[in-house]
Amino acid sequence: MLTPLGWGTAAVCAPLYAAGWWLGYPEPAMFGIAGLAAVAGAALWTLPQAKLDVSREIAPKKVERGEPAVGVLHVTNRGRGARGVSAQDAAGPAAVAVDVPRLRSGGTRTVTYRLPTGRRGEIPVGPLRLMRADPLRLARRTREYGSPEVLLVRPKTVPLSLLPSGRAHHLDGPTSDRSPAGTATFHALREYVIGDELRRIHWKSSARTGTLMVRQLVDASLPTTTIVLEARPGSWPEPDDFELAVDAAASVAMAAASANFPVRLVTGDGQLAETRGGRDDVEVLLDRLTSVGTREGPQSTMDVVRRVRAGGSLVVVTSGAVELGPIAAVRSRFDRVVVLRVRPPGPASAPPGVQLIDFADLDGLAESWRRLGRVR
Repeated sequence: MLTPLGWGTAAVCAPLYAAGWWLGYPEPAMFGIAGLAAVAGAALWTLPQAKLDVSREIAPKKVERGEPAVGVLHVTNRGRGARGVSAQDAAGPAAVAVDVPRLRSGGTRTVTYRLPTGRRGEIPVGPLRLMRADPLRLARRTREYGSPEVLLVRPKTVPLSLLPSGRAHHLDGPTSDRSPAGTATFHALREYVIGDELRRIHWKSSARTGTLMVRQLVDASLPTTTIVLEARPGSWPEPDDFELAVDAAASVAMAAASANFPVRLVTGDGQLAETRGGRDDVEVLLDRLTSVGTREGPQSTMDVVRRVRAGGSLVVVTSGAVELGPIAAVRSRFDRVVVLRVRPPGPASAPPGVQLIDFADLDGLAESWRRLGRVR
């Protein structure tokens, strides 16, 4: 219960009193008694526990890196008037100070405070620690409230257009004479919404659930956007460069997923995510990229590129030290190959069939990407 200041005061005042009493000097003894009395009074001050009901909300629970997020506390005093109460909420490795006003018996207050969103990742928030201290800060009582929650700080993105692949695809019919049954395949069941075609209603599921259910179809021939993210620690001496690479990968993935195109995310550890083109794909991809970090995977970036399934567009997000020649060797397996280099040390010439974008921030990526989209 005693703070370091309280322990220090007791450690000084006890021998001071003993010395004054032993040597016959009343002044040091009186100072010692006063200090010990202050420590004892501080312990008695903090002895009663505050009877509080505390609930926490995080709004919103998913944000882009750098966007604001707040914690909302609802505090109700079930006991006597609570004095000298302060609070700290854990937010990852940091502690956020929360200003809790004085509460009368039965009173309720709502307090909001900013949460740190400067770093991407899954940020555990809580438990909340309420601390009651005496005015001299000689003693303190701490109690935890609530269970931890998770704030998802997702990659920062910039709007990008979908790169043209040079191939046309249709959801309602075949794309070639060799696919007479068409390329639309079953993906999932969902509830009926106004505007859905009646021929897609799945009557057996509708009868079983009591709600109209329709079949959600995807075009299996849609070109996949494959994004290979370099995640080996040795390739990223600067952590901010890797964060920018994740932001770029998230921006490319969101551009393709927003157009309902399939997306495949790959690192040296293997496949991070694969979507087939649906309404919730953007959320899935951003959530997966939230927790990705640098680690020594079993494969290098080039090993991953060589093993990626052919077809569609290939986007390699890497550092400026990557060798472009091996990437050009797989050009014939894809409709389009783009290499995004983060803060390269100098300019480089792109091999035939490979389109190169060097960028130092997301705005530079967006501008270069727009110019690239006009190149057929």
